[in-house]
Amino acid sequence: MEDLVGLLRIRVKKGINLVNRDSLGSDPFVVITMGSQKLKTRGVENNCNPEWNDELTLGINDPNQPVNLEVYDKDTFTSHDKMGDAEIDIKPFFDVQRMDVQELSDGTEIRRVKPARDNCLAEESRIIFSNGKIVQDMILKLRNVESGEVEIQIEWIKVPGARDL
Repeated sequence: MEDLVGLLRIRVKKGINLVNRDSLGSDPFVVITMGSQKLKTRGVENNCNPEWNDELTLGINDPNQPVNLEVYDKDTFTSHDKMGDAEIDIKPFFDVQRMDVQELSDGTEIRRVKPARDNCLAEESRIIFSNGKIVQDMILKLRNVESGEVEIQIEWIKVPGARDL
């Protein structure tokens, strides 16, 4: 952790129209990975539109390293069924972190990020200054599946003594 540049808090808010993987209904949970770090949300029983509202925090050493999100259906007696995946594109967010945005008023939009082939955004995403912090709300379109989206919010947490971005 000596190369730490900061922490990335990911609020996994909800799933939207997730594909059903079981006859009785899916029990989805989300796994976030970055390098060797792996975090997961709680499962929500029998719901293809789950609301997790879980906060997961990653230590960031290299802001160019991909952050992956995977959704699974929890199964008790067999391996979990994959319900889709997405990559969280944090590069635009980190570009904004390098700017001096100390004096912005609450709710100020700093940047918009449009959906593109190289990101998993389902719609345009806004990076804003809110309550003294820079946050980005995203709706990610899941890949390798018929349907499904996951709504998240990312927030940067500066760590005292950490090296600069």
